[in-house]
Amino acid sequence: MQYVAAFDAGTTALKGALVAEDGQIVASASCDLTLIIDGDFREQNPNEWWQAFCQVSQTMLAQAQEREPGFTAAQVAGIIFSGQMQDVIALDAELKPVCNAILYSDGRADAEAEQLGNAYLGGTARFLETVGNRLEGCLPLPKLMWLRDHEPATFERMRHVLISSKDYLIAQLTGTCIGDVVACSTAGAMNIRAGQWDKELCEAAGIDIALLPELHKPQDRIGTVTVAAAALTGFATGTAVHAGIGDAGATTFASGVARPGQYNINIGTSGWIATVSPEPFVNKPGAANLKFGVEPGFVNAVPFLNAGDVHKWATGVFANGDYAEVHELIAASAPGANGVLCLPYLVGERFPVMNPTIRGTYVGITPDTTQADMARAALEGVAFSIRQGMESFDAEPISISLIGGGARETAWCQILAGVLNHPIDVYANADILPAVALTSLVFDQPDLASNIAETTTYVPNPKAVRVYNERYPRFLKLYPSICTLQTV
Repeated sequence: MQYVAAFDAGTTALKGALVAEDGQIVASASCDLTLIIDGDFREQNPNEWWQAFCQVSQTMLAQAQEREPGFTAAQVAGIIFSGQMQDVIALDAELKPVCNAILYSDGRADAEAEQLGNAYLGGTARFLETVGNRLEGCLPLPKLMWLRDHEPATFERMRHVLISSKDYLIAQLTGTCIGDVVACSTAGAMNIRAGQWDKELCEAAGIDIALLPELHKPQDRIGTVTVAAAALTGFATGTAVHAGIGDAGATTFASGVARPGQYNINIGTSGWIATVSPEPFVNKPGAANLKFGVEPGFVNAVPFLNAGDVHKWATGVFANGDYAEVHELIAASAPGANGVLCLPYLVGERFPVMNPTIRGTYVGITPDTTQADMARAALEGVAFSIRQGMESFDAEPISISLIGGGARETAWCQILAGVLNHPIDVYANADILPAVALTSLVFDQPDLASNIAETTTYVPNPKAVRVYNERYPRFLKLYPSICTLQTV
């Protein structure tokens, strides 16, 4: 039996799983990570990532030795990662950090982004066409400009820049600086169609293109575990290491989205809709585009800010924070919430409208309106918002899958099926699918994740579909009306 060690280098934790050839997870471990916050700065210490990786690896291999008779580290056929993207990880010639990693959520480089837009021939419109993403200060290229201008001594020590946390771990494992085209799509320096660093953009930013890592597809074998890394991690010297994939690409891949018409909805605190298409979405509000790498085409992800936070808010207001109670309330109200509509924009919105100042509202309240109606209307509002977003995509849905914390609210799953008038596939084991999907790249077994996926399918109720189709045009009128009122 051979195994793959699959890791996710996230922001809050480093997670690992040892996956067998049949897709079964035989060992797993995790280690929490520290986020360093100072005003608009969001940073992490890459050395903590490496320490966590060594700890998780040793724990995982020890578990496997206990559970799998005769197991040795030599049976690990490959190591592969997913990881947070859009970071600036600056290293010296010995691949040691010269400063903390600057994270995707860091807001320090807005002025530098504006400078880059002025310096780059064609400005922000051409930047969007080249990179596939809008020019914003959260991108690594403007942050490199910030380091050059604000911390010149640190910048002078820099010899390599990595874009994903996983790539720092790969560098420590193999002594090689690489990046995958998925994660590096978020750097603000890559021509997304060519899958190569853009020389003209780097020159406009005043950043040496030689600092940037060698680009690879996620499945590429890019090196092997060194003697020094083997001693710290427990892996065998010479174990193959693969490029891996940025986290949003990994989630999309794991959910079975590989071609146009396949959609994945993620409902966390906020959420996104992801699909794959032949071209980047450069004309959609708030869209983010990634080169897929695993297959031809591009991952198109559109974020909506109001998702699980609406569920949490409704649970707190109408059920004193009790999720079981709010489920009973939602189920007690009929589809359409007795005529109550909710615009669920509690914290502004990015998609399907882009307005950071808009706020939510209810309409249609009568003396007969109940708490159950209000709770249900809130979740129906999010579902209507998702429908509005889905309608901006080009391809008709062939399949729609749902993951995230919101997928645990079964009443919400049924609401989404009715509002979208399409079956919704909900993964019961969504937490393990990314690791298995990564494993499939090492073993070259494309169907491995789908073979072990456990799904529940929610089928639209025809009566509910009729109600939602009648309510939906009224929902579309809410935002223009409320926007006008809130700006008066």
